[in-house]
Amino acid sequence: MPQTEAPGSKAIAPVRLRWWTELPLILLVYGCYSAGRLLARGDVSSAVDHGLAILRVEKTLRLNAEHPLNRLFTHHAWLGVPADFWYASLHYVVTPAILVWLFRSRAGTYRAARTWLMTSTFIGLIGFTLLPTCPPRLLSAGHGFVDTMAQYSDYGWWGGEASAPRGMGGMTNQYAAMPSLHVGWALWCGVMLWRHGRTPAARAAGVAYPLITTIVVMGTANHYFLDAVAGIAVMGVGLLLTPSVTRLADAAKARLTARFAPVTAASRDTGSSIVSGGCQTSAGERIPRQRESRTGPGAGPGAAPTDAGDGAPAAAR
Repeated sequence: MPQTEAPGSKAIAPVRLRWWTELPLILLVYGCYSAGRLLARGDVSSAVDHGLAILRVEKTLRLNAEHPLNRLFTHHAWLGVPADFWYASLHYVVTPAILVWLFRSRAGTYRAARTWLMTSTFIGLIGFTLLPTCPPRLLSAGHGFVDTMAQYSDYGWWGGEASAPRGMGGMTNQYAAMPSLHVGWALWCGVMLWRHGRTPAARAAGVAYPLITTIVVMGTANHYFLDAVAGIAVMGVGLLLTPSVTRLADAAKARLTARFAPVTAASRDTGSSIVSGGCQTSAGERIPRQRESRTGPGAGPGAAPTDAGDGAPAAAR
C-alpha cells in the first residue's frame, strides 16, 4: 500500500554536511579556542594560589598521584621522553583523525560528535578564563615537581614552556591548566573509538588512550589530578548540552533559510509557459516544442491545426 503524507506535513530531510563547510568551522572554533586561551592569562599570583589550593585539597583527600608519577618520569628517560612526545603531539593528531574518520565512515553520528567536542571546548575556555591555574611544573622547587618537558627538551621540538615549540612559549598560556582538555579530548576520542570501532583493537585503544593521557599529564607535571577530573566533567556537561546546541543551530539555519525561501519560490513560479516566435513551452516540458499551424494553402480541407497541443481532439472524419 503506498504511503501518503498527512496534509500540511513535510518530510524532514537529513542534514547533509560537506567537508568544505566543516573544515572552516572546525578551524574557526580551534582559532577561537587558541586566541581565547592566549588572552585569558589572568594574574600570575592568583594562578599560583589556585594551583596550591588544588594541591592542598588533593593531599587532604590523598589523591596527589602527581609526585610519584613525576619522579618516575624524571628518573627514567625511557618513560619521560615518550610521555613528553605524547603530551606535545597526540591531541593535535588523534582528535582531528577521529573527526575525519567519523565524517567519512560514520556520517550519521558525526554531527552530534562534533557538536559535543566543540561545546565542551568552549566550556573549557570559560574555565581557563575564570580560574587561571598554575600547573605543578611552574610551582617553586620546594614543592617537589620537575618540568620533564624542559628536562628532555633536547629530544623534541618543545622547550621549557609547555608543549609550545622552542622559542614560541609566548604564543601559549601556561596558566590554563584547569580543566585539562588534554584529558577531555582524549576521553572524547576514547568514547568514539569504543562506540564506533569495529575491531577489538579499536575498543582497546578507546580505553587505553584516555587512561594513558591522564597518567601522562600528571607525570609530566603539566596538570593536577583534579584538572583531569575537571576535564572529564567538562566533557560530561558538553554532552548534556549537545542536543540543545544542535536545536539552536537548526533553528538559526531554518530562520536564515526562511528569509531567502520566498524569493526563490517567487522566481520559480513566474509564468508557467513562454510563447515566442511560434514556440510554446508548457509546464512540465524541458525542451520547447515547435508547434506551427499547418492550415495553409497546401493543407487539405479536413486538416486540423497542430498548434492546438497534444491534448487537442482529432478532427472528425
